[in-house]
Amino acid sequence: MKFIVTDDIFAKVPDMYIGVVVAHNVDNHKDYPEIDALLKKYMTAAQKKFANVNVKQRAEIIPYREAFQKIGINPNRFPCSAEALFKRLAKGKELSSINPLVDLNNAVSLKYTVPMGTHNIDHANDDIMMRTAQPDDKFVPLGKDAIETPDEGEVVYAVGNEVRTRRWTWRQSEYGKITADTSDVFFPIDGFADINQAAVDQASADLQKQLQQIFHVETQSGVVDRQHPVFEWK
Repeated sequence: MKFIVTDDIFAKVPDMYIGVVVAHNVDNHKDYPEIDALLKKYMTAAQKKFANVNVKQRAEIIPYREAFQKIGINPNRFPCSAEALFKRLAKGKELSSINPLVDLNNAVSLKYTVPMGTHNIDHANDDIMMRTAQPDDKFVPLGKDAIETPDEGEVVYAVGNEVRTRRWTWRQSEYGKITADTSDVFFPIDGFADINQAAVDQASADLQKQLQQIFHVETQSGVVDRQHPVFEWK
């Protein structure tokens, strides 16, 4: 299976740098107190870091807002997932526990201030692509059953014509949702070369370490950028 970013995306955001982590045979049914502790720790730290500040003006967030504008997304209407996450915490709100894989993803995202996705690939028959939307693409918002059609030219994560994430890192869908039964998972960590490349690499390494130590599974990892637009895993 492959993760592919198409050339037209790199034409608009040439410094895009995406870390990729893949894990197989995860047991997502159990309780993992270690993950609960990590999420609480980094949620508390983020609440302190972003309290009483304008999140969208933070140096960690500005590159995503600028990239959104380059690819035709209004970041005020459709903020990237990291900005939305930190705005919530800046107001003193907490993140609800979803399940171990999602909670671990959120903990690492909070720690390194980078947007991260989680995609169930248990039954994915096609490659995962970041590309512009196609006329027959379909998107179902989390917790709903109404089908949406992405806008023409909108940047999406997709498997076949199932859109996993609309507007790049804005909102994930029912397609690929992580559940207790998920065993194979794909994590994209979105960033930019020479801006927060180190944070992306650190988040990838940390995520792999936690997956290996807590779930006792093997992981595969790589990077997708303009020079390497495809990452393939076993």
